[in-house]
Amino acid sequence: MASATLSPAKLKKILECLEGNWQAEMEGYSTYKALADRDTEPVRAQVLRHLATAELEHAELWAERIKELGGPEPAYKGNPGGEADSLANRAGGIRMALRRLEIEESRHIANYGEQLKALGDEGSNAILDHVIEDEKDHYRELGSLLRGHYTPPAGAPKIEAQAVLTEMLAKRNEGRKQPGAWIGDAIYGVNDGLGAIFGIVSGVSGATAGDSKYVLLAGLSGMIASALSMGSGAYLAAKSEREIYHAELAREREAIAMNGPEARELLSLYYQVKGLPEADALHMVSHIANDPEQLLRALASERLGTSEEALSNPLVSASSGALSTAVGAMIPVIPFFFLSGVEAVIAAAVVSLAAHFAVGAAKSLITVRSWWSSGLEMTVVGAVEGAVTYGIGILLGKGGM
Repeated sequence: MASATLSPAKLKKILECLEGNWQAEMEGYSTYKALADRDTEPVRAQVLRHLATAELEHAELWAERIKELGGPEPAYKGNPGGEADSLANRAGGIRMALRRLEIEESRHIANYGEQLKALGDEGSNAILDHVIEDEKDHYRELGSLLRGHYTPPAGAPKIEAQAVLTEMLAKRNEGRKQPGAWIGDAIYGVNDGLGAIFGIVSGVSGATAGDSKYVLLAGLSGMIASALSMGSGAYLAAKSEREIYHAELAREREAIAMNGPEARELLSLYYQVKGLPEADALHMVSHIANDPEQLLRALASERLGTSEEALSNPLVSASSGALSTAVGAMIPVIPFFFLSGVEAVIAAAVVSLAAHFAVGAAKSLITVRSWWSSGLEMTVVGAVEGAVTYGIGILLGKGGM
């Protein structure tokens, strides 16, 4: 359909839609390119660059169609790095960024599908048909990257065996916690401390009509106990995880020493299950096996699903767990340093519920839920917890306990 046959209103609507498509594709291009430039894994970086190129080609198609319809040349309004520099992607690391991109690709497919029904422009619909198929391929590529068995679609650049070999030799980087991964531990520590002590404060407030002396005594005692419990639990868990890993590693080293050919065959089979042709897998293993320690690390990584670099440091886990729990636990207690009675109870409830919402919203940094729904859920849970424990406290107080 030529622009001459379109009404001004219809043409304006189509151009606005195509402009939005162009902006979205340019943002996708910028995001994929920025992530590829930062990625230390050559295979994943190669795939991300391929996806960036495809997004740029889509943007060029939309720009050409806008020009054909007489619209102005679009100008990119997003960030140079797209969404790669967003707080959620920075905090969650590359895997969370890929998961968000996978979800975004599915939204693009659905949005373009709706446009096919609504635009009524033959030229734009032809582009939509092409782009939708590409976006479906992108969705599948991202999914296979996330799940460790990359399968390129038809027409995608072939991944060279040498690039895959380089990735495997650098395997110790995989599974290592991203710089912002500590945020998740801190959020859950604050959440545990806040939830536990809010319940204690609510219960004691109900039993004592908000007597600050008893509430502070119970709240501070609970805070210390929760922080020590969380810290010691995190320390023992991280220490046990390391001990189990080293025990498994020793058994793996012994198995390689007893039957080296079987170990190489096993590693080759792991790579074949991930999608590598048998010849390429055998070639990779032969290179890796030149260094016995590298063979041990590669095989242990496949069998155990982790590496030593990815294991938590017991002291760091203990410190972050204890401190974050203490911070969360202090929030419901603070009002009772300055107030007493009903005023203190109300202030503690308001502060605690606001903190519940903030912690729930912060959880969206390490999940794929929206910040407001996550925050609202936490607030509702906190309100129910506070109301129940406050009611129980009143009953216990009237019972003379």
